Formats: sequence, C-alpha cells, structure tokens
Amino acid sequence: MRAARSGAEVWELGLRRSWGNWLVFISAGSMIRSRALWAARWSTVSLSALRPLSDVQLEVNGCTGKMGVSVAQTATSSGLHLVPVSFGSRDNIDRTVRIGHTDVQIYGPSAREDVLSSVIDEFPDVVVVDYTAPDSVNSNAELYCKLGLPFVMGTTGGNRQLLYKSVQDSNNYALISPQMGKQVVAFLAAMEIMAEQFPGAFSGYRLEVLESHQAGKLDISGTAKAVIACFEKLGVSYDLNRMVKIRDPEQQLEMVGVPEEHIEGHAFHLYHLTSPDDSVSFEFQHNVCGRSIYAEGTVDAAMFLYMKVRSNDSKKIYDMIDVLREGSMR
Repeated sequence: MRAARSGAEVWELGLRRSWGNWLVFISAGSMIRSRALWAARWSTVSLSALRPLSDVQLEVNGCTGKMGVSVAQTATSSGLHLVPVSFGSRDNIDRTVRIGHTDVQIYGPSAREDVLSSVIDEFPDVVVVDYTAPDSVNSNAELYCKLGLPFVMGTTGGNRQLLYKSVQDSNNYALISPQMGKQVVAFLAAMEIMAEQFPGAFSGYRLEVLESHQAGKLDISGTAKAVIACFEKLGVSYDLNRMVKIRDPEQQLEMVGVPEEHIEGHAFHLYHLTSPDDSVSFEFQHNVCGRSIYAEGTVDAAMFLYMKVRSNDSKKIYDMIDVLREGSMR
C-alpha cells in the first residue's frame, strides 16, 4: 500500500481538478439555496409577517471590526432600524462609524452597561448582535442576560458551556452559533444526519483536512472541527494536529486559488477521504469569499429571534438550525 498523500499534495491534487467534480461546493458567489427543502416546515409566523421591517431594532456590538460592520450594513440595507451605538472589546475607542445613513457611536467595554441601559430605555424591543472578541464572549453574555436583552452571539471562542449556562439560568432569549452562513449550516446539518444514520460508514478511511482563512484568524476553524466530528462518527480516526492551516497570503493566492480581493476575508475548506486500499476517494469542499454570507445569516437570525421574543415562545435558546427549519430566511 502506498503512503498517504501529504496535506499539500491532496490540496494541489484537488485544485487541479474540475470544479464540476466536487461533491459539495459552496461559495459566496454561488450559494446553494435550500428553501424548498425546508418549505414544509415553515413556521406559522414567517419573516414576511414583520411589517414594517423598521420595527426590528438591532444593536450591533463590534462595529470596530469587519464582521460587525458587515452585519450593520446588511441590517440597514434590509430596512432594519440600526441602533446608533455600539461597544467594542477595547477602551479608549471613542469614535463614530458611518453605517449607511446612521452615525454609530463606538464605546469601550467599561461603558457597556450604561450604554445598554440607555438603549433599553429608548429601544425596548431591541435585539443585540455580538461580534466583539473571544475573550469578551462570557462577560458580554452575562451582561445581556442581566439586563434581559435578547442577543445573537456570532463571536466564537470563550467558555461555551458557561455561555449556555448564563442564558439558561437567566431564562433569557439567545441565538448562539459559531457558524452564521445559512448554506454552510445546512451542509453541516446534512453531515450530522449522515453521521447519525450511517455510523461507521467510512471506517478505515484516511482523512486529510485543509483550511485557508485570512491571516488574522489564528485558531482552528470551528466549521472544520464540526465536520471532522461527523467523520469521526462515521468511523474515521483523525488527529486535529494533522490539519493543514494555510494563513500565508502568497500560498493562498498561488496554491489555494483564493481571489486576491478576498485574501483578507475568506474561508476555504477541503476534506479528502481515501479508502484503505487507495481505490476509492471522496472529497467535500465549501469555499466562502467575503463576509456577506455570514452577515445575511446573522440578520436573519436576529429577525428570527425578534419573532420568538414577540410571540413569547417557551423555548429560549436557539441556533441556526432552528432558523433553517422554520424557513426564516429572506
């Protein structure tokens, strides 16, 4: 039996093949629309029931970062009411950011409780979106819960068990998801279904995983870890230390094929499975250029949560799967 290919060899092999051969290909420019899949499960209350959209008040924390700005821009372009304040993860920020026709005043974390208290007074139906920093996840969530603010946590990292406990103990409304891209979430859901229904189906197969993100992303892709967990249920053994993480812009351009304009904002993933005798291989790939897929998903998540609060739903903690199941996508 010949030796398993190295990660770089697998990536280069994959890149030389026709895009038409990929089993799964998701990109920001060519998104898989799955509304028909979920049509039978639409809630009796749909997004179309929200009229006018300007009634939905959104406060986006993290407007000093690219993801926060992208969400705020998507919210305003969708007709939602953007609350003109935000706080980041660092003090001494005091500045204003122009989002559409709204001037958003940025505050440091030391002022966040005062800022949010003022927001509640002026915007009682507000939904908060958090795209701050991993080390702010838990303290921010505890504050949202203390003030009774429904929130969408898009920031990754932090102590996730503590995050869920804070929401449960406070009986607050929250939507928590490390992945906000609706189509990527649908792919993850399909992987989970396959893993649950066909455990051990890929026993003995070798798995190679490669992911490429902008240089500023230092941690391992949460999406990749979720997919790997599914493959492990399918019988594949994998050590996360083997994952090939590409952060060098030159390699991303020349080897991975990331468009130059998206070097600072992309998420490329490749999973390559090979049978024990090398006679069979499977490849799964999902590539995202830019941040629009995440921003759109986040806004849909906020609108979904707004509806749940308005209807006084008994369930309080949600994720993006819940959004997809109800067809709550624009």
